Amino acid sequence: MPPEHKKIILGPISPAAPGTLYEQIVDRLKREVSEGRVKPGAALPSFRALAEELLVSVITVKRAYEELEREGIIYRRQGLGTFVADHGYDRSREAKLNTRRNCSMKPRARRRKPA
Repeated sequence: MPPEHKKIILGPISPAAPGTLYEQIVDRLKREVSEGRVKPGAALPSFRALAEELLVSVITVKRAYEELEREGIIYRRQGLGTFVADHGYDRSREAKLNTRRNCSMKPRARRRKPA
């Protein structure tokens, strides 16, 4: 019997929002994990279920899950599903901190003084 997954509330995903659709999914799932709302070992929705919930293509969800798997935040088991990794919390918090550092290190545009 496959493990049940808790419904994950990611908020709206929009083409008008900053970042691609898959990046928005990645960011929101990282946030859910780093803030402890999704615990290590928790089952995540299937590609198809999450795609239907977010009104995006299955390929978009697949790409987001692949990115999260590469970062070690989630893992997949053939025939069982996709789960939050034991160290997913640490890795998602680390990624969140790195993103903040990178944003704060970007040079800011200088304002021109009126002549």
